[in-house]
Amino acid sequence: MSLYGLKWNPFAPDVPTEALQLTPRLESFCWRVEQLAGEGGFALITGAPGVGKSATLRLLAERLTGSRDVQVGVLSRPQAALADFYREMGDLFGVELQPHNRYAGAKVLRERWQHHIDGALSRPILICDEAQEMQLAVLGELRLLCSARLDSHLLLTVVLAGDARLLERFRSEELLPLGSRMRVRLALERNTAEELQSCLQHAMAKAGAPKLMTPELIATICDHAQGNPRALMNMAGELLALAAQREARQIDEQLFLETFATPTAAPAKIAARRR
Repeated sequence: MSLYGLKWNPFAPDVPTEALQLTPRLESFCWRVEQLAGEGGFALITGAPGVGKSATLRLLAERLTGSRDVQVGVLSRPQAALADFYREMGDLFGVELQPHNRYAGAKVLRERWQHHIDGALSRPILICDEAQEMQLAVLGELRLLCSARLDSHLLLTVVLAGDARLLERFRSEELLPLGSRMRVRLALERNTAEELQSCLQHAMAKAGAPKLMTPELIATICDHAQGNPRALMNMAGELLALAAQREARQIDEQLFLETFATPTAAPAKIAARRR
């Protein structure tokens, strides 16, 4: 860090939320979820692995947590069975639940959420990443937990994030009722090279070293990332570690070629030996 004057590693997964780039599209999505919290319902983020779903959830959670009278819970084990799902819901929303008695647990949770709505004029929010891993019974239970008065009164705001497998599951007969309830959607796609460059420059500037990489390297690494921000940051992190090992003053394109260039000499030598 001291070698390059960095406040943190700009390419690590655990950078501060302030280091994440809030694009106009993400800003619009976060605003729409804030409005949704006043009514309750489901929001959905989809996209291929590495395109920024988890980062978007981090930005959203930070923004919602800063709002008044909003209780945000993040589901940590989306793959859990129904009993563990109820245990975690109890921990998140401060109620004591008995997983073997789902009727009583659901009643207590709904009463707690209704009390929060009546007192704060807002709804608690549940965020779940990797939602494609959630069990069918849990997704069904979550849908039933959220609504009251014959589906006309929504008690909870739920934000689900997952890859294409989640969309495919929502097309099944069992989950079609849940898929039809997504009121706010964000479909993340692969980034253009220009968007990746903006993301990389933003990360370095926030970390305190805007000239950590040469412009030529930035263009090269963004072309090789194939539109995937996670792949971009992984390559940049490896280059940063190698540059620090060599105590290089700046990360340049030559280091990229030495690290990621496809070796061509070895196959030629093997062919020559065979001949």
